[in-house]
Amino acid sequence: QACMPVKTLGFYEPTSPPVVTDTTVIVSGAVTDNYSTHEPSGVTRGFDVHTGALKWAFDPGNPDPNEMPSEHHTFVPNSPNSWITSSYDANLDLVYIPMGVQTPDIWGGNRGADAERYASSIVALNASTGKLVWSYQTVHHDLWDMDIPAQPSLVDIRNEQGEVIPTLYAPAKTGNIFVLDRRNGHLVVPAPERPVPQGAAPGDHVSPTQPFSQLTFRPSKLLTDADMWGGTMYDQLVCRIMFHRLRYDGTFTPPSLQGTLVFPGNLGMFEWGGLAVDPVRQIAIANPIAIPFVSRLIPRGPNNPATPDKSLPSGSESGVQPQFGVPYGVDLHPFLSPFGLPCKQPAWGYMSGIDLRTNKIVWKHRNGTIRDSAPLPLPIKMGVPSLGGPLTTAGGVAFLTSTLDYYIRAYDVTNGRVLWQDRLPAGGQSTPMTYAVDGKQYIVTADGGHGSFGTKLGDYIVAYSLPDQN
Repeated sequence: QACMPVKTLGFYEPTSPPVVTDTTVIVSGAVTDNYSTHEPSGVTRGFDVHTGALKWAFDPGNPDPNEMPSEHHTFVPNSPNSWITSSYDANLDLVYIPMGVQTPDIWGGNRGADAERYASSIVALNASTGKLVWSYQTVHHDLWDMDIPAQPSLVDIRNEQGEVIPTLYAPAKTGNIFVLDRRNGHLVVPAPERPVPQGAAPGDHVSPTQPFSQLTFRPSKLLTDADMWGGTMYDQLVCRIMFHRLRYDGTFTPPSLQGTLVFPGNLGMFEWGGLAVDPVRQIAIANPIAIPFVSRLIPRGPNNPATPDKSLPSGSESGVQPQFGVPYGVDLHPFLSPFGLPCKQPAWGYMSGIDLRTNKIVWKHRNGTIRDSAPLPLPIKMGVPSLGGPLTTAGGVAFLTSTLDYYIRAYDVTNGRVLWQDRLPAGGQSTPMTYAVDGKQYIVTADGGHGSFGTKLGDYIVAYSLPDQN
């Protein structure tokens, strides 16, 4: 909390481990979403690994991001923050920081150029000095909380000329995977700017274009009422009625007072956990999800006051998210039927393989069942969302535990075939890990559930290994 402009308990939280180099401990943190225009800074700080002294700061909302705090200067309120794990290249001494957007997230009419400059970007800093080396912005004037939600994967690939390129794969909530040369931030896979829907809420604006990576899981076609689904004819009909009442012009349709269908949704097609990479087979494993959201701006009024009161206490994100200091609160929720099922037809979650030599998706399968989310425990493979990333091992096997149903599954990385699965005692919304002792390899998963998924909570650590050969 040192030198923070706001020190309210719970408004700033380190939600991911730091990066530790030979000389520097690099710490970022999460800032409470959508509460107000007066919140802590999203500054990233570098501390001396031996003494703990502050070496440098990178405050992305400051005209001089490296300005150090003093008795006359605190960090900038509401600077874009980085809540997820960063990546580090020791050979280049570069740390790659996945950035979020300045909060409030869903209305940006108050944002200045400094606050926009590094929002929803990959920022590459010299890890020893904190100086900017390059940055690449994945969403301009982000009104959808489409930040970079996972650590970038650092992979060396060969191009068609046989040259080895040190690359960075950054999965985004938009479903795009941005592939960059990690030395300079130049695109390895093209991401041309394309026109996007216009017509922001009064007082705001929309960027005329957005970058669209050619390596992507985003939907190729607009949703229509034919894509609406339900467990019964009744809720399918209701979903179609709700669909037609919302504004929807495709990806990057801006938030509205009418209510906007956001797809990919605010949860994102990718979330924390990122990609898993098999560097020998040059395959990346991804677990994209596909759940639309609804974003409806709420003008100020009796149920949405301009300043905090007892119904919306400090730090609350329940119900309408207040966004104090801007003209609107916002109601964000998944696009669900009256029975609580997604209105979009299945699948809602996949496992997929990417050939890193061609940067093409080579397989993609529905993943997971509704056994633990339907009224009856039917193991119907509809493809369900997951929250947590995959793991790959040298044996050509990938593992995932984070689906809405309580399973660990092992997959053949070359084609996605499920090799085996086992029931977990609670929701496995985490990324599994692996280690070996005396030549025997173990896969370990932390199964604690997750509130946003409504999965069973627990405090389990479960380990797996192959039987002894003898």
